[in-house]
Amino acid sequence: MKAVAIVGTGLMGTDIAFTSASAGFEVLLYDMAKDRLTAALGRIRNRIDRYRDAGKIDKKSGEALMKRIIPCDSFDEVKSATIVLECVFEEIGSKREVFREMDRVCRADAVLGSNTSSISITEIASATNRPESVIGIHFMNPAHIMQLVEIIPGIATTRETVEVAKTFVKKLGKTHVESKDYPGFLLNRMLVPMINEAIYLLYEGSGTAESIDRVMKLGLNLPMGPLALADMIGLDVLVAVIEEMHRGYSDAKYRPCPMLKKYVAAGYLGKKSGRGFYIYND
Repeated sequence: MKAVAIVGTGLMGTDIAFTSASAGFEVLLYDMAKDRLTAALGRIRNRIDRYRDAGKIDKKSGEALMKRIIPCDSFDEVKSATIVLECVFEEIGSKREVFREMDRVCRADAVLGSNTSSISITEIASATNRPESVIGIHFMNPAHIMQLVEIIPGIATTRETVEVAKTFVKKLGKTHVESKDYPGFLLNRMLVPMINEAIYLLYEGSGTAESIDRVMKLGLNLPMGPLALADMIGLDVLVAVIEEMHRGYSDAKYRPCPMLKKYVAAGYLGKKSGRGFYIYND
């Protein structure tokens, strides 16, 4: 297990690429949008420069890390990887299209992983002719810091595929938990309704964003309040996750708050857009 491919260079894909390269893997990095790929490489380079300036990494190690990340001009270039991890937007159609391409180009023994945080692995795997090789490998945000990774086998996923995914996660220095393949898995099944309820509190005027977050931080000793966490996740991602859970369970408790949907419609996506439940100046 030497080469890992990452498909999709959003915040998670970029961070997982950095994390994998830091652990010594060769990383094949692909995005259909060349400007996103270029931007991702720039973010990784900037992080390495910051680490070097802070004394966390020396120049030689930083250069070696950067060389292990290889940008790919076409999807076909990921075919040599033993693990190919999809990190595109949380939408079933987009993910199934990526997996159809994985099925076409990837080697027969490759593990095809999805970083989905809510969508059924079984449903994603049905886009391929090898559902036994498809598995969820859900990293937390930010991936280079957070220790937990959820491993989610689909209905046809073999134990061999599960063990390869676990070995990969261990080599990254992460801790895994295995979850059943139900919408939201373990973490988001608990976390997303809590965040959504905090948004309802704000929507109903029960408290300010600051007071709602302060209650959770001081009352439960959480490092971050739910609204600040929503901004970090990205409100567009949050809407996609909760709507997928609503679709999967047909339960009103997963109905997204109207304020959340309005913010996304307005382009208030959280930290990445400079405005969400809070305003960000950098």
